Amino acid sequence: MVDSREDASPDEEFEPVYVELDWYDGPRGGLGDINGVPHYFRAVNAYARPDAPDDEHFVWPAGQKALAWEREQWAIFVEWNGRYEAGTATLDSHPERHGVNARYDELARLLEPHRNMPTDVGRMRVEWRWDLSPTGTRYHTDGPGYRAQWRPAQ
Repeated sequence: MVDSREDASPDEEFEPVYVELDWYDGPRGGLGDINGVPHYFRAVNAYARPDAPDDEHFVWPAGQKALAWEREQWAIFVEWNGRYEAGTATLDSHPERHGVNARYDELARLLEPHRNMPTDVGRMRVEWRWDLSPTGTRYHTDGPGYRAQWRPAQ
């Protein structure tokens, strides 16, 4: 993974990431814009391996309905995470635990076919730009605290 907190040119275009679906030593999967169009992304190498490139991802388009559902589910998670970080919620109340939040569960069912990677996916390389809030919070209702710049994999 390329970390561009300080060395990226301001002229480079970094696009929004709306939802983080997987994290392991950096973003591994989620949903964000690629050339202005919402796409799912999933790391080619699911977990960082020292012998494999860490910036290549499978990408496939996400429709507007999937984007709306993903953002709604993300907002439920962000609200819970705020309470968790404040010490007023426990891991047992995480909305991903089945039966804790009925709407979250319903959205998970609706989103499952969209999140399944199709056979005709593209591959792209990504560079991340970190955009933490002044308080250092990583999660916001409009997305995680980073943006992405995508280019074709070679």
